[in-house]
Amino acid sequence: MTPVRFRFGDTERLCNELTALVRAGRKTATCERASAFRPGKETLPEAGRRDIALNWDGSPAVETETLSVDFRRFDEVDEGFALAEGENDSLEGWRADHRVYFERTGGWSPDMMLMCERFRVIRDFEKE
Repeated sequence: MTPVRFRFGDTERLCNELTALVRAGRKTATCERASAFRPGKETLPEAGRRDIALNWDGSPAVETETLSVDFRRFDEVDEGFALAEGENDSLEGWRADHRVYFERTGGWSPDMMLMCERFRVIRDFEKE
């Protein structure tokens, strides 16, 4: 499996915040609209694959290993997954913030399909 290089978030501020949550061990999950994983777009994560999350400037931040991938509707995301994303302290907060994100990046609906990934950090390039 070929590693994928990616950034968490779509702005420098968000990338920095999310990467810090990953490094702190608070963020062990992430999601994206399922439609982002069509041919010619992002590569779908798969269990066992190791990827490189980048800092905003393109330098390596952390290496992650995908533990699991599943698909569910936005309105079917449960509190366990929402809290594993590490960005919010409640499911309601996750829903509000992710709705804003998805509206900003292409549209939102309660029944939109999401790719939900759980991962672990293998290597933190900042500590080397």
